[in-house]
Amino acid sequence: MHHRSWLDRIGDGVNILLLVLIAATMIVPFLYIFSVSFSSMEEYLRKDFIFWPEHWVTDAYRYILSNDKFIKSIFVTIFITVIGTLLNLAFTSTMAYALSKPFFGQRVLLFLVLFTFLFSAGIIPTYLIVKETMLLNTIWALIIPVLISPWNLIVFTQFFKNIPEELNEAALIDGAGPFTVFARIVLPLSKPALATFGLFYTVMHWNSYFTGMLYLSNPNLWPIQLLLRQIVVVNDTSSLQADQLANIQPPPAETTQMAAILLATIPILIVYPFLQRHFAKGVMIGSVKG
Repeated sequence: MHHRSWLDRIGDGVNILLLVLIAATMIVPFLYIFSVSFSSMEEYLRKDFIFWPEHWVTDAYRYILSNDKFIKSIFVTIFITVIGTLLNLAFTSTMAYALSKPFFGQRVLLFLVLFTFLFSAGIIPTYLIVKETMLLNTIWALIIPVLISPWNLIVFTQFFKNIPEELNEAALIDGAGPFTVFARIVLPLSKPALATFGLFYTVMHWNSYFTGMLYLSNPNLWPIQLLLRQIVVVNDTSSLQADQLANIQPPPAETTQMAAILLATIPILIVYPFLQRHFAKGVMIGSVKG
């Protein structure tokens, strides 16, 4: 039986301590937000740090969930996230599959993709393009300009190159067309890649607020993160109170902010367990050839 030395045990103890400290830096702020959102204003003012509420109060959640603007922004974000992610995966995977096959001008097209990855037009030219294409002040302004990520496209292309060409040739010999090969053979083999990039795109769309701030002047089209910015960063709770019923007394601004943060964070956290099985394989996409 192998006996571990005291140096190995000390090393393991240091590693465990570091991991606990790192986990605490992530869990404690989340626990604080959770506790404050369920605390009364009196308890919030009396304590410097609320680890666990003495009396559970749900006024902030009832106030937010009964607000039309917050509910509308949630549905806008869900639409942008779901439709945007599906379009991202569709355009990225099809273009990557085409670039993984040799054709005339392939190197030029790959160079143009890489060029857009290294150099971007900037905020003002992009804004002018969105304006001239009549996407300004529409939900599609948050989806179409970011349909394809150059980095994801390059990595996805490498992933398709690693799929054995013999599978495609066998399907073509059996009479399958290029689209059938892509849909019936390539995509089922690409579940780890689709799950990984789908997760990346989903998080990008759900957390997006800057593009909404640039392109959307209509508050009814604001995604949840942009509304959350008004509530937390700008400290403008009037954006919620404008459509609120007159007979509902608004809770303290601090508890409202914490409840809004929690409600905007939980949905994206729920997505991770469903993609975890493929995500472990997907993070190694393009790193090993053969």
